[in-house]
Amino acid sequence: MLLEFEKPIVELEAKLNEMIQLAESSNVDVKDDIKSLEKKIQKLKEDTYGNLTRWQKVQLSRHPERPYTLDYIYNLTEDFVELHGDRTVKDDKAMVGGFGNVDGQTVMFIGQQKGRNTKQRQMRNFGMANPEGYRKALRLMRMAEKFNTPIVTLIDTPGAFPGLEAEERGQGEAIAKNIQEMFMLKVPVICIIIGEGASGGALGIAIGDKVLMLENTWYSVISPESCSSILWRSWEYKEQAAEALKLTAEDMLGFKLIDGIIKEPLGGAHRDPSWMYEQLKARILEEIKGLIKIDPKSRIDQRIEKFSDMGEVVE
Repeated sequence: MLLEFEKPIVELEAKLNEMIQLAESSNVDVKDDIKSLEKKIQKLKEDTYGNLTRWQKVQLSRHPERPYTLDYIYNLTEDFVELHGDRTVKDDKAMVGGFGNVDGQTVMFIGQQKGRNTKQRQMRNFGMANPEGYRKALRLMRMAEKFNTPIVTLIDTPGAFPGLEAEERGQGEAIAKNIQEMFMLKVPVICIIIGEGASGGALGIAIGDKVLMLENTWYSVISPESCSSILWRSWEYKEQAAEALKLTAEDMLGFKLIDGIIKEPLGGAHRDPSWMYEQLKARILEEIKGLIKIDPKSRIDQRIEKFSDMGEVVE
């Protein structure tokens, strides 16, 4: 998939390929021209991806080739065992989780999963969990606490499923219950936004000791399109809405709503997934190593204090 702002880069890369083919099929010496064009492409990439607008970062976060939750889990862990069901209604395919071994450290992974094709997207409900998804997540968190295992949540959702049946089964209550109980978990909790982090759908698994964001992701109470439709009654103003929402990783770090940013390869995580997996693994192990040294009660107190300090209050 080619994004609009990437077209100039692709055009230059096409010229570079033509030049390389010309050099291979004839005796014409174009080595200097090739090197010059390669430098120009690299400079254009750095300028383009280094100065993305907020809306362009939203587009990158939704790139269909971007690694999803299970991609990260299977590439970070050994012997991953997926666990199913909320023991009440059913198994929500939009929410996945289970135990995995990361370089000798057992971790409970939980996250939203999107689909690659039409069939998968329908099965995963586009990464939008129902109440049973959040209840499954909470069941797995309690299990992790029982076995004294750190929890890592991977967040990538356009929001909790807004359907009538979800509301009838207690969508709001399920998310609220998760938020309440995540504050009191005695094990280390690390939350990482790997794509979209929208509204309560994200917040339902995003209360942790460390909240991190990948470089080209977003985290907000509402998506730019929904914000635009409410304020202007049209999706045409989504770019202005994205700017007003200030939803990028840099914005969130500036507001002290997250604890750090994990760098991505130039052009996004999908450009070099293997490199991205290694970066994420190293950061997860680093954070766990620091958090397990803290007494559980102190860790809970720090977690509560961190979220209580967010925002401004005027009396």
